[in-house]
This record gives sequence, structure tokens and C-alpha cells, in this order.
Amino acid sequence: MTIRLYNTLTRKKEVLKPGRNGRIGIYACGPTVYDYFHIGNARVFIIFDLIRRYLKYRGYQVAYVQNFTDIDDKMIRRAHELGISVEELAERFIKAYNEDAQALGVQPADHHPRATRHIPSIIKLIERLIANGLAYEVDGEVYYDTVKFKDYGKLSHQRLEELEAGARIEVDPRKRNPLDFVLWKKQKPGEPAWASPWGKGRPGWHIECSAMAMHYLGETIDIHGGGPDLIFPHHENEIAQSEGATGKPFVRYWLHVGYLNIDKQKMSKSLGNFLTVRELRRSYDPKVLRFFMLSAHYRNPINFSEEQLQQSRSSLERLNLLLFNVHNRLQHVTLQAGNDDQKMLAKIAETREKFIQAMDDDFNSADALSHLFTLAWEANIYLDHTTVQGKKVLETLLNFYREIDSVLGILTFQEHEVQGEGEEEIERLLAERESARKNRDFAKADRIRDQLQKRGIVVEDTPHGPRWRYER
Repeated sequence: MTIRLYNTLTRKKEVLKPGRNGRIGIYACGPTVYDYFHIGNARVFIIFDLIRRYLKYRGYQVAYVQNFTDIDDKMIRRAHELGISVEELAERFIKAYNEDAQALGVQPADHHPRATRHIPSIIKLIERLIANGLAYEVDGEVYYDTVKFKDYGKLSHQRLEELEAGARIEVDPRKRNPLDFVLWKKQKPGEPAWASPWGKGRPGWHIECSAMAMHYLGETIDIHGGGPDLIFPHHENEIAQSEGATGKPFVRYWLHVGYLNIDKQKMSKSLGNFLTVRELRRSYDPKVLRFFMLSAHYRNPINFSEEQLQQSRSSLERLNLLLFNVHNRLQHVTLQAGNDDQKMLAKIAETREKFIQAMDDDFNSADALSHLFTLAWEANIYLDHTTVQGKKVLETLLNFYREIDSVLGILTFQEHEVQGEGEEEIERLLAERESARKNRDFAKADRIRDQLQKRGIVVEDTPHGPRWRYER
């Protein structure tokens, strides 16, 4: 088993070697819960969900942690605007995150820690940094001294002088150096605060991830990442904090997901192209959104547009239609072994190997999906042009796609769709329509089709009789 992944730190692909006891520890930066998350966030959440699913598929034990930032300046401002507490705001949007993430097929992490529930761990980490001479306190606030950490800039591959020249950092006369960042903020009037050795206050943004990652996964974790905008300063600062405290490598493999643009422009509220998953769910099947995110390699930029979404919908429908046809053939046709069975079984096995090869190569979901479409094309030929289909082939096809979907999370299997109290009525209407067609009463047949269409049911006339499915 050889999985290779691109490490932002070394700028090359490396063989994944698990740390402790064969377990892979993953920490992914989660949302700041002051609003619904946007589709750029969604891409990151979906990709790390894919990585976790695939590692488990390949037999690894995985411990996955994704945090919620539930205290920062944005949280305080938004809570004030809404006239509620920061805690109430966090609860509202954590609930919203869970709803939208579940719709996208993003499985819950093993741990979803919140900054406000790890204050003691954060304070202890800051105390270690002060003891190691890497942090200093000024008037109730604590800063990290970036000059004292010799490897500062190694993740973004920039020297300290380059970072200082390019940094857009508000001038603070209390800092020793322009790039120094806050670890503990002094309480301002009306803000939430916790007791600390430096007075009442709250943690800075960066320190929470270091403290929570090490709390759940140890002082050296296997995989960490997020969007490319987090490389500097957030992840750079996490390295400085964690390694400055422990003297050990903080992360073995850094993974960063490419940018998502809207109609070839950077997503921005000022441009009016800021899209949340909550908004898009009103118009699109979340599985189509997930498919779209997996249709490009995770490190490549991806352009979001109406045209791209329609293409994703059509592509996904091709796979789901194959599954529907195979399921229908299994339910309604007497099956026996055919002459082409061994060829199809071999192609299924070959596709599994190609899928694994693609995913082993830096989780290349785009190439992995292409192999599924190739198999679907060959399977459709088998269904349409083979006189006799073998039950084993059809069952193997369904089981294969179900197996692969445990990784991808995009497919819809017919047996889960057709269950419901109205199934007998649908079958009755289909029989009535079929009778009308045989009697050449096409007007009545069309009325029944329209009646079913209004209920979201698509009817397809085939040489094997009418078939129906819920519209996706």
C-alpha cells in the first residue's frame, strides 16, 4: 500500500507513513461560526472528508479533528449586531454547519472541539512559550516573538524579511516586531473573557488550533491543512507556536486545497458573488455540489459557474441512471449467465485497481471519477447489446459502485429511492398509463405522465417496459 501526497512544506509528493500504531491523525481547520459557510469553505470540508474516507477505505485507522472557532472579533461584532450573546451565535451557526455539511455528505469529525472549551489548554501552551523565551506580555496581552523562532516562514517558503515587507499588519507599538502576533487578548468592555495569569481576556485566533490539535492528536500530528489562504499567517503561526513549545515537528504532511473562483473571479461580498451552501441548497442537489468539488484535483483552482453546475448535474445523472437501470434489470428480468460476463467482471476489477491508483496519487478524485465513467460506458453497452445478462455481473456492478461511493459520497441507489407509502399508487398509475398506450389513448397516457412528473417522478419507456425514478 503506497499513498503519495503533496506536502506544502517540502513542495513535493511524499509517501504517506503513519505515525503511531498505524493510525493517521488529521486536523482540518473548521469554520468561524458567525455565519453560514460559503462554497470555498465547502470545498475544503468535502476534500478532507474525502481524504478521511479514502484512508479508511484503504484500511487505515483515522482520528479526524475539525475545530469550531467560537470566539474572535467577527463573532463578537456579529453577536452585537444581532443582539444575542456570542455563545448563542455559536450555537446557531454550529447547528447550521451540521445541517449543511450533512447535506453535502460531510461526515462528522471524531472530535469537533471549540476554542472556548479549551481555555485551560490554551493558557498552558502560552505559559510554555513564555517560559521558552518565545512570547512576551505587554499590558495584559501576550505576543509571540517571531524573530526568536528561527524557522519562521518555512511553510510559506519566505524569509522573515520578505514577510515583513509584504505583511499587511496593523501597526501596534506594543509589538517588538511587525510580524509578532497575539496569543492572548486583553478584555475590552462588553467582551466575553476568561481569567488568566495576565488578566481577563481571550485567546488569539492562531493559538486555539495548536492547543486543540495537540490535545487530541499529540505533539506531532500526521496531516493538517485547509484552504491556501491559511498558509500564511495562520498555519505558519501554528508551526511557530507548537514547535516553539515542544521542540518537535508539529505536522508531518501539510495539505492545502486550491482556490474556488466564481465565474473566473475571486469570491467576494463586495463583488456580489458570495455564495453560501445554504443558498445553493435551494436550487441544487447537494450531491451535485459535492460531485462538482470532486471533479477537479483538490490542489488545482476550480471555477464555479452555472454552466459547470449543469455539467456536473448531467454527469452525475449518467452514473445514477446506470445504477437505476442495473437495479431495474435485477428486479424485473429473469437472469442467467451470459457469454460476456467474465469480460465485464474483469473490467469491474480493473476499474477498482485504476480507482485506487488514482486516489493513491495525491487523492486524485478527478482521474478516479474518469475511470467510473469509462466503466459506466462499458456497462451500458453490456446492458443494451448483450442478449442475456448474468445476475452476478449486475450485482457485482451495483456492489462495486456502492463500495466506491463509501469514498465519494455522491451516488443515489434506487432501492433507497423507491421506498415509500406511494409506491403502490405509482405502480397502479403506470399500469393504467401502459393500458392507455396499448389502446392508443395517448392523451390519457400523457396526462398520467404529467401527473407523475408533478410529483417529481420520471417515467422512461424501454424495451423491457416502463421504468420510474424520482427526479434528481
